Amino acid sequence: MSRPMRIVRPATAFAAAPPKGKRRPRRLHQQHLKFIRSLPCCVCGSRKQVEGAHVRMASAIHGKRETGGAERPSDEWTVPLCRHHHQDDAQAQHRIGEEAFWELHGIDPFVLALALWCATGDEDRAEAVIAETRARAAR
Repeated sequence: MSRPMRIVRPATAFAAAPPKGKRRPRRLHQQHLKFIRSLPCCVCGSRKQVEGAHVRMASAIHGKRETGGAERPSDEWTVPLCRHHHQDDAQAQHRIGEEAFWELHGIDPFVLALALWCATGDEDRAEAVIAETRARAAR
């Protein structure tokens, strides 16, 4: 008769969330941020004063937890926005809030950020992602 097999869980299985007040470390990717700033604005297509806009909202489906206060999200959650759409306009992302901003423009920032993260370093591919995003938003 064979002995029953024992299942050994990895040490990371069922790992507890960080204690309250403790943040997960932000992952910095300076090359990706530089790449994002080289792309056209995902709302209007402008190449003037493009900034990396971090997505702070949460999405469990996309594996993105909410960040706020003094905590900035990891750099893979960044999309290109011109300064006008990011900060200056009356309906800029920082003025009306992320959720309202993305809904107003018909863009899913989670899908866009992940697609650009996968395309980092490949300008043609990233620009195609932005062009498709803008075309879908215009429909």
